[in-house]
Amino acid sequence: MALPELFPFKGEWLSYEDDLYQIYLAEIVNAELRFKGLPISCQYRPATKDKHFGFWHIISEGEKEDDRTPDLRRCERISWISYLITQAETNSEISWWENKRQGKTRVVIWHESENFAVVLEQRKSYYLLKTAYYVDKSHRNATFKKERDNFWKAYKG
Repeated sequence: MALPELFPFKGEWLSYEDDLYQIYLAEIVNAELRFKGLPISCQYRPATKDKHFGFWHIISEGEKEDDRTPDLRRCERISWISYLITQAETNSEISWWENKRQGKTRVVIWHESENFAVVLEQRKSYYLLKTAYYVDKSHRNATFKKERDNFWKAYKG
């Protein structure tokens, strides 16, 4: 199965942002996505410009929440998020593994050849979509490979 087509920016940010948000709502929030049998939820608050917090996190980058800026590589790949989640357990081009961040279990779903990752955080009865991003080929790529390989060597089921 091929990845969904990119959704490129064509020069008018506000309408592009609105179109991205409609894709986010249709393909992620309202799509009843599941991973390993559990539903995927999105973070709604704190809302920004009448849009979900989680939406801003998947289309922008930056260390401080208030200073995040749009990342067109993330934006144009918005439809890849649901694809990676739904294909993670069956598509050999996509790998996943668990890791710990700040004491919480996270799942990284990675399309290595396309350098794109989705990050979920495990909760009691669901997964929370934390972010999705284009993976920098340098150190992050090596870190991902090491984390994935170590997880699967130790994985018990």
